[in-house]
Amino acid sequence: MTDQRALLSLLDGATDRLLRTVHALPDEAFAEPSALPAWRRAHVVAHLALNGEALAAALAGVAVGQEVAMYPSQEARDAGIAELAATSPALLRSRLRTAVRGFSGALSLVPPDAMETVIHRLPGSERTFRPADAVGMRLRETEIHHADLAASYAHTDWDRTFAEHLVATVAARETAPFVVRATDTGEEWTTAGGTGPVVSGTVADLGWWLTGRGGEDRLEVSGGPMPTIGKW
Repeated sequence: MTDQRALLSLLDGATDRLLRTVHALPDEAFAEPSALPAWRRAHVVAHLALNGEALAAALAGVAVGQEVAMYPSQEARDAGIAELAATSPALLRSRLRTAVRGFSGALSLVPPDAMETVIHRLPGSERTFRPADAVGMRLRETEIHHADLAASYAHTDWDRTFAEHLVATVAARETAPFVVRATDTGEEWTTAGGTGPVVSGTVADLGWWLTGRGGEDRLEVSGGPMPTIGKW
């Protein structure tokens, strides 16, 4: 799915749901474990806030013709999450709301003829993206990490259109050849341009698995062993 208006509509809905969940979390729940190893819920919210801020800064740079990497370094990115996660729930909620507005505002400033500008995730790194990719990136971050909060929202609550978008996006990055087949939509995706084992399940369960979050017990495989999925 490449229609930016459709992606923006999905992002608006996903953002609203995320903000409602974070707002409703009792302060003490921020210190409780998330679904991610070694991360408390505060770390997940901190990451979502800082991701929005980093994307906004990079997009704002494009808007004025400056090259701004998303993060100055991986160490700075990790340290920023740890530092913000150690602050108060009130500040975490505030930073997340501000980041949401900042991302939207920065995106609106990028001129159409700059949408293919190359942005580096880290200075000089091979991992790059374009402003045209930013909405899909933020949508995936929002929906996946909302489920990672393990707080009243799960991957099984994902909008089916988003789940299909996620599976298509992640399957395209896989380097091992296999097939994923959605039992609830009839869609099928082939990775690495080849054939191999066929992994079947609902599109949401496939998306969860393909992002390295497990759930193999909810899937079926035929024609070979279950492929190994790395970290997302």
